[in-house]
Amino acid sequence: MIRARIIGSGICLPANIVTNDELAKKVDTSDAWIRERTGIHQRYIALPGEKTSDLAVGAAREALIDAGIDAGELDMIICATTTPDETFPATATIVQSRLGMAHGAAFDVQAVCSGFIYGLSVADSLIRTGAARTILLIGAETMSRLLDWNDRTTCVLFGDGAGAVVLQAHEGRGDNADQGVLNTRLFSDGRLHDMLYTTGGVSSTQTAGVLKMQGKEVFKHAVTNIAAAITASAEAAHVALDQIDWFVPHQANQRILDGTARRLGIDPAKVVSTVALHGNTSAASVPLALVTAVRDGRIKRGDLVLLEAMGGGFTWGAALVRW
Repeated sequence: MIRARIIGSGICLPANIVTNDELAKKVDTSDAWIRERTGIHQRYIALPGEKTSDLAVGAAREALIDAGIDAGELDMIICATTTPDETFPATATIVQSRLGMAHGAAFDVQAVCSGFIYGLSVADSLIRTGAARTILLIGAETMSRLLDWNDRTTCVLFGDGAGAVVLQAHEGRGDNADQGVLNTRLFSDGRLHDMLYTTGGVSSTQTAGVLKMQGKEVFKHAVTNIAAAITASAEAAHVALDQIDWFVPHQANQRILDGTARRLGIDPAKVVSTVALHGNTSAASVPLALVTAVRDGRIKRGDLVLLEAMGGGFTWGAALVRW
């Protein structure tokens, strides 16, 4: 059986760090208020002129170096983002050009905070079917461009950044001992649109708009839906939750991470949390947390890792990966 194995990874963060105390100088909030409700201590914010593609390219280059290959060996680039440089072309094609890749295909995936999980599912499917052998998958966002900086309930939550992985086809036996993506599970429910959305769009207002969120409702659905996605992925692989070495969730809010762990009886020590450092970076969130845990030695080759996310739409999903 062909498996999509992760052979390299990378991240890129803006140089500009904004602490809670700095944010409190601009909006009616405080470090204690933000920490207590979200677990966030700081976030990275792109400087004027710094684009999503800049962060995507930085993460992509790190991932290629880590994988020991160059862009000429890629068949495809997939970029998960809800904050593209332009309405078109796809940010992935900008990355393709800047990497010097003049072949193959490049396209974007838009599922907001679930974007990386959706992109991983697409890449896995393409590799399994033989349509591609080596794919660069990026999650990149400049969420700061969508924020109302006078709304303390939303502007304190988000940050900018990018994470990337290189996936490559490898032969497996077809069981859970294989390295690579074991399964992905994707879900959505468009009826929940009004709980998390932006006020603009090309065909509606001809503007990007700003992010709006019903925090309490998002929290409730996030814990329920993420827990269901985790369970669906584990059950599909006939794996008990206590057999999973690491859980790498979307870094939306520490309360959501804690609530999901309690609901499923997951040991909190197995949950990778970087929300304190990065805030919510939407589609970049999962790869940023994943690469952080790989680099600090927590996630090791052979570990069973469960990735999950939920975003506006609502979209949500999970992926089980043997690292």
